[in-house]
Amino acid sequence: MTMYAALLRGINVGGHKRVPMAELRTLLTELGHGDVRTHLQSGNAVFSSASGDEGALAAELERAIEKRFGFPVPCLVRDGAYLAGTAAACPFPAAGLEGRQLHITYYDRPVDADRFARIDPAAFLPEEFRLGDRALYLYAPGGLGTSKLGDALSRTSVTKGLVATSRNWNTVVKLVEMTSATGAAQDGVRA
Repeated sequence: MTMYAALLRGINVGGHKRVPMAELRTLLTELGHGDVRTHLQSGNAVFSSASGDEGALAAELERAIEKRFGFPVPCLVRDGAYLAGTAAACPFPAAGLEGRQLHITYYDRPVDADRFARIDPAAFLPEEFRLGDRALYLYAPGGLGTSKLGDALSRTSVTKGLVATSRNWNTVVKLVEMTSATGAAQDGVRA
């Protein structure tokens, strides 16, 4: 069995697209997954599955959410090894930063630098970004809520045709922990 994280995009924000975490856990269990837990209210779930196909797991979850709740929710599914690898590859000094200052945006497929060619990195300093494997790392010293670079990176002209969802560093670390062998063995608190 492989441990996965399901990253749901745009739920429970401002009272829109409400997906209660207890119902998400029930839904994942009904789909036949084990070790189901959630983290926060913003669409983070972990589960175990014998499947090795992240895309198929995401598509299955998207169909089930739309059927249950009546609206579409884009989902990304990543295994624990991938999450640990992206965290380890962070090009910024994560240990010395507050969790709100560092974010990873996960994409449904690899993205190339050409998508970001119109963004002048020098215009946004001290904010910075770097591309990774199906991921983008954003350092925003003031947090994402006031980040001008974050706004530029999320424009439709940059993200067109992609499924993308961002998590702050605290959530990234927690999901790595929850999908690790030791995290999966613990009976964590369900949020």
